[in-house]
Amino acid sequence: MKTESKLKRLLDSGHFVVCGEIGPPKHACPERLVEKTLMLKDFVDAINLTDNHKAVVRLSSIAAAVHVLRAGSEPIIQMTVRDRNIIGLQSDLLGAYSLGIKNLLCLTGDHPSVGNHPTATMVKDVDVVGLIRIAKKMRDEKRFACGEEIKGQEPRFFIGAVTNPFMGSLNQEVERLEKKVEAGAQFIQTQCVFDKEYFDLFMDLVRERQIHKRAYIIAGVMPLKSAKSARYLQTSVPGMRVPEEVVLRMERTSYPEEEGISLSIEMIEHLKKVEGIAGIHIMTVMWEEIIPTIVREAGLFPRPKVKEVLLGSQDAYTEGRKSCQEVG
Repeated sequence: MKTESKLKRLLDSGHFVVCGEIGPPKHACPERLVEKTLMLKDFVDAINLTDNHKAVVRLSSIAAAVHVLRAGSEPIIQMTVRDRNIIGLQSDLLGAYSLGIKNLLCLTGDHPSVGNHPTATMVKDVDVVGLIRIAKKMRDEKRFACGEEIKGQEPRFFIGAVTNPFMGSLNQEVERLEKKVEAGAQFIQTQCVFDKEYFDLFMDLVRERQIHKRAYIIAGVMPLKSAKSARYLQTSVPGMRVPEEVVLRMERTSYPEEEGISLSIEMIEHLKKVEGIAGIHIMTVMWEEIIPTIVREAGLFPRPKVKEVLLGSQDAYTEGRKSCQEVG
């Protein structure tokens, strides 16, 4: 498998990676997105761009990723099967790669009924496993889903997927995870981890099946900003598991933001020691400015350097033309 992904090179080299996340805006101005990228680029190895998160219309993850590239960081585009049929999925994969994007995270996407267009159609021509297989087939076999040959540059994505150990039974989630890895997922990002003991049980099952040796597991970390948000995540968000002791710590402190940062750093220290965890994915809700502080205080700064490949849009364009010329 050939890819120019900086994230993959870091993981292959054994570095403990740090990913961040930015939600694209609900308008067409990229200014704030670029500002956030410039703020994060020295503290994270790659930045996730969400794909109409919570089924709410936003700037596309592919367009947002181009702005991230231009600002000097490495994007991970999220792509859901909710909004595209099998033609649209493959077209967007070709388009994203042509723009210099190398990392792909495959998801189902939240149902339209929870978003701002509740009557929209849930397309889902294929499920997430199907999307992973399509991306792998386009890359490794140079063929579209229908079997037709790609007579030119194939999209060489570093392919990822997600897992939520806190939704349903552990055994069932590990089985779902293994199907994604068998389909071609090379890295996995998890739901936010607040319950260390429960997550350790999940990782026990992952190691039993040797999944961590077939894909890189990147654990989710979310800094809590207030006691109210901690209680809300505990009681009102499906698929979140927040222990009562975590909520109580947030409720008892006079400095909730500092306590939330401390909890995140404690979690990172724990995750560093868990066999099979290859890095962390720091998810914040409109609090991206705290990421540099967490990375510094967790002892993860400065970030490791690898040979830079295609981080600028002009370089991506030039290299893309070279690749196209090489294949005729």
